[in-house]
Amino acid sequence: MEINRSNIFEIVNKANLKPDKDYGQNFLVEPDICKRIVDALNIDEADDVIEVGPGLGSLTHYLSLEKAHISSVDIDRRMIDFLNIVYKDSNVKIIENDIRKVDVSTYTKVIGNLPYNITTETIQFFLTNATSAKRMVFMIQSEALNRFYDVKGKEYGPVSVLLHLLGNIEKLFTVKAGSFYPAPKCSSVVFAINIDETKDRESALGAFKLAKSLFLSRRKTIQNNLVNTLKDKELVTKVCADLNINPLSRPEDLSPETYLAIYRYLQK
Repeated sequence: MEINRSNIFEIVNKANLKPDKDYGQNFLVEPDICKRIVDALNIDEADDVIEVGPGLGSLTHYLSLEKAHISSVDIDRRMIDFLNIVYKDSNVKIIENDIRKVDVSTYTKVIGNLPYNITTETIQFFLTNATSAKRMVFMIQSEALNRFYDVKGKEYGPVSVLLHLLGNIEKLFTVKAGSFYPAPKCSSVVFAINIDETKDRESALGAFKLAKSLFLSRRKTIQNNLVNTLKDKELVTKVCADLNINPLSRPEDLSPETYLAIYRYLQK
């Protein structure tokens, strides 16, 4: 069922499916945009696709037109009951669960209009657990994009380190607040994450864990952070010297590649 401006109020009122603020629900009501998002995933017939938080099924409608296997996961029982009726005889499997509790290791493509309140946590979850995924397409709050896109500065953090060590990110297009019901207070952005299967996932995860520990004290110098972590000042001095790292730099000053270099150095 296509979700649009003409039927959204009838669906919401008749089925008593008013958006729940606790779940961060804002329903996309522009079919053209929904199709663009799904098209951006580049779905092949052999793909196993997982959709995060389908809600009323704005993206699910277009996913159901694909020949691939589709799983749509939502935590809201009201939405699950509605989707089970709409997609009863389709290629879409409806799953009631918190996405962070689902085994996502076999899915090759990931898509979702993410709830704003769990954006970073959800993307981190997929980067660390969706080990078969080749491409992910998400829509998030525009101002949150820098958390994943940047590799320096205040918004830069461990998730960006992991993302850039596993692949790359591409901004696709923006979506105005008026394209949703109810309209959020800000615009959204659609972006893709491409996973490079030639990357060393184990080392990337190790560098990510190292970055997480250092970013906990992001105002401390790298030298002090590493001393607190390694409990060996001489080793820290050697690490910084051998890898040409300024010991007075902060966690946000180090590139993803530098975190990877530190991790591999310590592994030796």
